[in-house]
Amino acid sequence: MKVRTVAASIVLTLLIVSSAWTEPTTKPSKPDARTLAAYDRIKATAGQWEGKSSKGWTEILEIEVIAGGSCVMEKSRFAHSDEPNSGMATMYHLDGPDLLLTHYCMAKNQPRLKATEISDDGKSITFTFLDGTNMASRDVGHMDKVRINFEDDNHFKSQWTFYADGKEKWMEAIMYERMVKPATR
Repeated sequence: MKVRTVAASIVLTLLIVSSAWTEPTTKPSKPDARTLAAYDRIKATAGQWEGKSSKGWTEILEIEVIAGGSCVMEKSRFAHSDEPNSGMATMYHLDGPDLLLTHYCMAKNQPRLKATEISDDGKSITFTFLDGTNMASRDVGHMDKVRINFEDDNHFKSQWTFYADGKEKWMEAIMYERMVKPATR
């Protein structure tokens, strides 16, 4: 009798352990039409832009679609800075049903934000904090919220909110205008 009990216990344990190692039977869901349209709108910004901040500085923004269309890379550099490494980068991509961005910040951290609001007309996307790296907690200063408003094919505005110590510390708006490519010879 004891041999049967021990054998049954071993079989039951093996079944439980092996079921924990099986692959999930469902794949992540795909993004809905509104999320796909928002990502396509971001991809359409590929090119070079001049940005003017509400805090008085200007920047050059270069946006490129990379990795077979699976990522949009946005690189910024301050227009009048001679400081090495003064630029930042933001990467946009889909993850299952979600549109995410990772911002590589001058604060030396990398907050990830998720699109939480997309307007019906696709002209406005709001991203809010999801998590981040090089941050001991959410209270470490970081970009916490971004709202992007597309005016037309050549103009958009972004509003970045900085968060630290349990509250929003400041917000700045940046107005972007697409730069005309120089004529080629």
